[in-house]
Amino acid sequence: MHNTEIIFRPSGLIAGVDEVGRGPLVGDVVAAAVILDPERPIEGLADSKKLSEKRREHLYELIRERALAWCVAKASPAEIDELNILHATLLAMQRAVAGLKVAPDYALIDGNRCPVLSCPAEPVVKGDARVAEISAASILAKVERDRQMQQLHLQFPEYGFARHKGYPTPEHLEALSRLGALPEHRRSFRPVREQLNREPHV
Repeated sequence: MHNTEIIFRPSGLIAGVDEVGRGPLVGDVVAAAVILDPERPIEGLADSKKLSEKRREHLYELIRERALAWCVAKASPAEIDELNILHATLLAMQRAVAGLKVAPDYALIDGNRCPVLSCPAEPVVKGDARVAEISAASILAKVERDRQMQQLHLQFPEYGFARHKGYPTPEHLEALSRLGALPEHRRSFRPVREQLNREPHV
């Protein structure tokens, strides 16, 4: 079912690009770029948000094994605070494409904005559900970002990062209010900024 809605599909090596983590209050925004190998197809690629964690983990390994090239990159909370989340996301995407071991002829970017790249690119709205390469990128980015949250959970279990993945859920907001902000929190995001303004030592 992939690619059926795209009128023009460029020839040559296509990199699919997607990101995960624009909405959370904590951690990196993570982007991935993937060039699939038509000789080694991967069944079951889909929008990472529609897949179970077990399925994502399985596809993550297959993508890394079978793709012609892949790269996962990120922008840090400090970069997000400095640049804003949109520009930090575009930076992470640039880094992911630049990190590919094979240079793509064209890039298809999930969403409605393209970063400045060394190859031609076009945005594809809902691309993670429409383009196999973008689906693969969304899976790599989602698994990497979730693993980052698992690591943060091991360090700070009282915040519940393994459950809410850093998104501003009631549990996360309550922990933020009770325990304060961590260095990994994005200081420019309003709930974090408001909490820091309440803390006497800041």
